[in-house]
Amino acid sequence: MNKWRTLTPALAALLCFGVAQAHAQAPAYPAKPVKVIVALAAGSGADIVTRIFTAKLGEILGQQFIVENRGGAGGNIGVEAGARSPSDGYTLLAIAAGQVINTALYPKLNYNLEKDFDAVGLVAAAPLILVVHPSLPVKSVKEFIAFAKARPGKLHYASSGNGSSPHLAAEMFKMHAGVDIVHVPYRGSPQAVTDLIAGETSMVLLAPSSVLPYVQSGRLRALAVASARRSITAPGLPTMAEAGLPGFEAGTWTAFLSPAGTSPDIVTRVNRELVAIARLPEVRDRLATQGFDARTTTPAEFAAYLRTEIAKWAKVVKATGVRVD
Repeated sequence: MNKWRTLTPALAALLCFGVAQAHAQAPAYPAKPVKVIVALAAGSGADIVTRIFTAKLGEILGQQFIVENRGGAGGNIGVEAGARSPSDGYTLLAIAAGQVINTALYPKLNYNLEKDFDAVGLVAAAPLILVVHPSLPVKSVKEFIAFAKARPGKLHYASSGNGSSPHLAAEMFKMHAGVDIVHVPYRGSPQAVTDLIAGETSMVLLAPSSVLPYVQSGRLRALAVASARRSITAPGLPTMAEAGLPGFEAGTWTAFLSPAGTSPDIVTRVNRELVAIARLPEVRDRLATQGFDARTTTPAEFAAYLRTEIAKWAKVVKATGVRVD
């Protein structure tokens, strides 16, 4: 006999009441301010994007989402702080694409990006743009590749620093295109762009916000965006695949994680609100002014994307032998 059939009506009612009471007593989330660690300095792309979303989260959920910048060591300091935080939903971590590259770039890390965090979701992305000095007699990716192949080791590309996303993206471009172009690292994107404009280097792969103003003024020439689909910030530029280099994708993005073991209900709730915020026209417009497209995922989709990106960049790091101290 099914044991539940032996319950008396009174006992059944009592059990139902107990379940209802448990749900009623569960605290609403969030019941207090939420700390959001940004693993990069204030004013960075990830920081700006994070603040756009956290401001809206605060309005919608009725609690403060307090941004705390923890830059340094390529973002590793902030990520480690996030990994050591309680998994109660009151600490979130905002990361950029560079933190994924770090998993292979740094030989020893005090965290594991996959094991120590639960994926919450992607919120924005910006493809890197392949830009060259206008003196080069090329107007397409195919022409640039042919030009570079005819001059092995003679051209130079700029990056925002050794081990940065633009550095690894350019190395991946060399692998895909089969060209030999010499790396010249700078201390940040502004310096890299300045010397490219001056003709000290020949090309760069950087985010739209760093190069589009100079492309629009004619001081630089853009050839393609390194994304699977065209970017709303530069709709006239072809993708790398359209330009003849299929499979090449590189960009910067901003996403949220939470310490491993965070309640799935909280993760789902935060993700749902982030997706809703990303659909707001005013948010899309603000992201576009920073060179970003609104791009969202479910937690599961971002977890899968994270695994794919970690594996992709690990291959590039291994093939090039790039290391940082």
